[in-house]
Amino acid sequence: MSNWTSKQRHVAFASFASWTLDAFDFFILVFVLSDLAANFHTTITEVSVAIMLTLAVRPIGALIFGRLAEKYGRRPILMSNIVLFSLFELLSAWSPTLTAFMIFRVMYGIAMGGVWGVASALAMESIPDRSRGFMSGIFQAGYPAGYLLASIIFGLFYLTVGWKGMFLIGALPIVLLPYIYYKVPESPVWLEAKAHHQSGALLSTIVSHWKVCLFMVGLMTCFNFFSHGTQDLYPTFLKVQHHMSPHTVSIIAICYNIAAILGGILFGTLSEKIGRKKAIMSAALLALPVIPLWAFSSGSWSIGIGSFLMQFMVQGAWGVVPTYLNELVPANVRAVLPSFVYQTGNLLASVNATLQSHIAAAHGGNYGVAMAMVAGTMAILIAGFVAFGHETRGVNMSAGAEQSV
Repeated sequence: MSNWTSKQRHVAFASFASWTLDAFDFFILVFVLSDLAANFHTTITEVSVAIMLTLAVRPIGALIFGRLAEKYGRRPILMSNIVLFSLFELLSAWSPTLTAFMIFRVMYGIAMGGVWGVASALAMESIPDRSRGFMSGIFQAGYPAGYLLASIIFGLFYLTVGWKGMFLIGALPIVLLPYIYYKVPESPVWLEAKAHHQSGALLSTIVSHWKVCLFMVGLMTCFNFFSHGTQDLYPTFLKVQHHMSPHTVSIIAICYNIAAILGGILFGTLSEKIGRKKAIMSAALLALPVIPLWAFSSGSWSIGIGSFLMQFMVQGAWGVVPTYLNELVPANVRAVLPSFVYQTGNLLASVNATLQSHIAAAHGGNYGVAMAMVAGTMAILIAGFVAFGHETRGVNMSAGAEQSV
């Protein structure tokens, strides 16, 4: 980053922070599933539908905000996204019924759906080409960084503020707006495209390149099962199955999210040397030998080490995704198409939490079995998908360049 301009550093920080705070708001929910179930007099499985709904509607947000970002620019639409997902996070705290809570989570999911594509396009189009792998790892590390922040906030404030207070704290992302407004410039690639009156037709792009688009959707479905299958019910696994205190759950979550950040940065950076495909496949396959320690060990130390190693590998593979998807598509649909396939993968994987809850219930409340089944299957599928994909390291991402999509 020493050779980056100050504007490029501001873009990098704003993109990372946007995704971090978005993920922070999402992961607050996974820490309070049991509290919500008690408050609304229902089961954890029923409440976990909120996770499914949030993920399921994210493709809608990707389409709406992605197309707006292609028309009006990355920067103003990113700011709009932040306002909206902060607002609906805040409203979640005042849900009078479970139905109202579900509605607010649907609206939050739509707002959340636009952030990844808009922020990643802004970042990848603004930083030097030779730094894309590193920036990809940094940007995607915002997701576990948000989980880490939620873990810290949960450990520090949950016993004082309760589940409602956790959602009120979720309005924090609004503080990013002045920074983005005053410090972050618009994407130079978008400005170039606008100057030349270039625009992209999403439907025609998908039709013309349907094989690669289908490949990306399949890959991102596996990736979303991989991440959500190892994260969303893990606090519940620790609290309900291992009867750990909120403090212990918070410490373990903090540790495995630090690992996730490190893994994303390492494999993202490594992808500049060995290629995107090898970096993703290596991280995914290295998750397999960690599963027994992560899902079936006992004691806080063993579980903590297992979760550290698992998230290092899971988010290591994810660290390559932002640059990989952005490199696969043309500049004039970059704010919408990568996000759309990513969020479509989220839609197809949105059943994960409910599916794992049912599997756990069928095995006597054993969440470890449910998580191991999903993690192992998806690690193998990701490696298989990527093996047949294009290598994109070093492609030209300027507005007039042809991409390999």
